Amino acid sequence: MVLLIDTFTRYFEPGIAEAALAVLQAGGYRVSIAEPQGDDGEPARALCCGRTYLAQGMIDQARDEVRRLVRALLPHVQAGRTVVGLEASCVLGLRDDAQAYGLGETVEQVARHTLLFEEFLARESTAKRLDLPLKALAGSETLVHGHCHQKAVGAMKSMRRVLKLIPDHEFTLIESGCCGMAGTFGIEAEHAELSSKMAEQALMPALREKPAARVVANGFSCRHQMRAHGDQRPRHLAELLRDALLEKAG
Repeated sequence: MVLLIDTFTRYFEPGIAEAALAVLQAGGYRVSIAEPQGDDGEPARALCCGRTYLAQGMIDQARDEVRRLVRALLPHVQAGRTVVGLEASCVLGLRDDAQAYGLGETVEQVARHTLLFEEFLARESTAKRLDLPLKALAGSETLVHGHCHQKAVGAMKSMRRVLKLIPDHEFTLIESGCCGMAGTFGIEAEHAELSSKMAEQALMPALREKPAARVVANGFSCRHQMRAHGDQRPRHLAELLRDALLEKAG
């Protein structure tokens, strides 16, 4: 399989990519990292799904980024590899928004073989192909906040299936809507107050109610929102699973 490291993970939280790589390799998978294809031997910019451009109405720039992304991923897909991404908005942007750019059937071909990290692990577990050596985690339960894109496509089912792989693991999915950050929405001055009210409607009270719990949130913007409101606990599922890996003897 091939790991797609999105812009947010690459530049802000590279430890998530390292954790995902450790988990996938522990599961016995041979992992390639998706890299851009430079022209004439020149180094190319890191891959991007274009969603940040799209969110600002910069359609042409977003289309160019998707074109570069598909160009890099297509050889992997043609070789029979599954593309696995870590950030829901990027993966689901490729599977949904990118279909409207008029870039041809290759976009659809790549999208059909692209999964979220939790979707991939859940699929492999269901197919009895996943052999991930996990141990019980010390301490309290885990609180899980779902990214809006995860919820929209039903990916929280995959999240639950994967969390159940950890022995004796108690976890609760927080009953909340959007965290309020929604990309750049929450950091724009005219929206900051509304964004904060959305976070305080259900998400932040649920976190404050259980200060000793672990917190999993796969969305970059969701984690940013929680930290901005004083909670430093949120981590990606890949980091939780990495912590639960059994250490190899000798």
